[in-house]
Amino acid sequence: MMTGSPPLSPIRARTGPKISILGKMSEEPFPGVIEETSPLYLERTETTPVKLNILFIIITLVQGDLKSLAPNVRNFIESNAKLCQPKAIHICDGSEDENKKILELMVEQGMIKKLRKYENCWLACTDPRDVARIESKTVIVTPEQRDTIPIPKSGVSQLGRWMSEEDFEKAFRVRFPGCMEGRTMYVIPFSMGPIGSPLSKFAIELTDSPYVVASMKIMTRMGTSVLEALGDGEFVKCLHSVGCPLPLKKPLVNNWPCNPDMTLIAHIPDHREIISFGSGYGGNSLLGKKCFALRIASRIAKEEGWLAEHMLILGITNPKGEKKYFAAAFPSACGKTNLAMMNPSLPGWKVECIGDDIAWMKFDDKGNLRAINPENGFFGVAPGTSMKTNPNAMKTIKKNTIFTNCPVIDPAWENPEGVPIEGIIFGGRRPEGVPLVYEAFNWQHGVFIGATMRSEATAAAEYKGKIIMHDPFAMRPFFGYNFGQYLSHWLSMAHRPTAKLPKIFHVNWFRKDEQGRFLWPGFGENARVLEWMFNRIQGEDCAQLTAIGYVPNDTGLNLKGLERVSLQKLCDISKEFWEKEVEEIKKYFAEQVNADLPYEVEREVIALEQRIKQL
Repeated sequence: MMTGSPPLSPIRARTGPKISILGKMSEEPFPGVIEETSPLYLERTETTPVKLNILFIIITLVQGDLKSLAPNVRNFIESNAKLCQPKAIHICDGSEDENKKILELMVEQGMIKKLRKYENCWLACTDPRDVARIESKTVIVTPEQRDTIPIPKSGVSQLGRWMSEEDFEKAFRVRFPGCMEGRTMYVIPFSMGPIGSPLSKFAIELTDSPYVVASMKIMTRMGTSVLEALGDGEFVKCLHSVGCPLPLKKPLVNNWPCNPDMTLIAHIPDHREIISFGSGYGGNSLLGKKCFALRIASRIAKEEGWLAEHMLILGITNPKGEKKYFAAAFPSACGKTNLAMMNPSLPGWKVECIGDDIAWMKFDDKGNLRAINPENGFFGVAPGTSMKTNPNAMKTIKKNTIFTNCPVIDPAWENPEGVPIEGIIFGGRRPEGVPLVYEAFNWQHGVFIGATMRSEATAAAEYKGKIIMHDPFAMRPFFGYNFGQYLSHWLSMAHRPTAKLPKIFHVNWFRKDEQGRFLWPGFGENARVLEWMFNRIQGEDCAQLTAIGYVPNDTGLNLKGLERVSLQKLCDISKEFWEKEVEEIKKYFAEQVNADLPYEVEREVIALEQRIKQL
């Protein structure tokens, strides 16, 4: 029998005579939800599965054993089963047999089709209205708006979307009671990062989507091994529903359940909770990805003294066998995956991939910045991906997309201690004015460079057209707390007494000439830029000082075989362009970050303006 529990936050206890929404008590239960005192019976016979009998609601436990779970895990599952009212509960074990059955179920439901010419590859044709992250419906719920976003000087913040606790309570009440009727609630225990790593974190996602189960099998370490490692410890609580209870009120498009008109992706960092409704698209439904690994994790990282970033991690080895690791932040669809899986054009150089999207980084006892990839697979948009642009990605997808199939995987990709980061790269898609590569003067200047990143909009978001947008640290859609505080957190790393701070660089593969043609060939040739960075970290004198940072000197960049490439055009710094850039930066900081801008960053703006005047 289920016993009463003290007031908890939203997705831990929403049933009973009182509802706790972040500590605020409501006297009314959610419509249709059974009170907390309702009996919950567990029955098993030799021939029938366990059934949960909540008055008139009978929920079949088709896989797993609730009795064996820690009380906090069991309470999380049972309270949300009462709320969402699924027909069955399936506790995922992460086995290949389970995965096979999930895939067969989706084929039977018409959600996916097998691609016969590829090994274990599947096609899911979604509802055309459910194909991207939806920033306008992605929110952070905190007591005060300023906890989440800086208060803009005027207008709407571009640095996140805040929702009040009261508005979230109303939105939740409209969506979740009974939302899983007729469907199975899947319980997905998962680990972000290798199990046993000091940087890893555990979570449990409840979902009514078998597509999410199959995808989380690829993207995370999930199943029984996670439950065993978790025990009665803390975990991030994730609740997801496609928002289509059965029987359906209207036909599905492409057999893809979703509810676009009611989509909401909410994060409650104070309670380590993620609530997603109405979307099956990976960025909105695989809650370990952007929701946990960036939005919630960035808040945890601030409190615990580490960094959760929208960055690839790669290792590059020179012909002498010397190896260095880089982390790089680009907005989505700006070449992160291509760089992480790059096939270098330079003889004797090798690039190996740790991850293509997210990095968790923490200074160790010796002062080295150690990074892990919290994910276990690849998920991303693929327009333009081909054997010419990214042959390693094409090789990866020829059979199941399990991470270890990547042909350039780094041997240390699952090292629980992480890999040592010696260089951090920022970049974006800038058709004019921004050099191919430049190096920051120091850590503080590097933080300023990350804060001033601008790029054309991404195919992974709902924005269309070629709009140059501010995207600081490539984290604009993913900040879990106030951007001004985020900048202060980055700046604080320089004050760690033993920290060996990585060098910071900025790259722009996308500069064009007057005819609109790219000045740089990109792709495998980007290894030449990494070689220059490698040499700079080694202490080589291959750079010249400019107003914005260090750029390659006349012989610094290896252009052998690229006789048509003009280093002068690639690294030209136009006074007129940068005067406008400084004004745009000042305007952005004043309007969007306002009173929360750290004084160190403000000083960098003034210093840049003075250097540009002297050009």
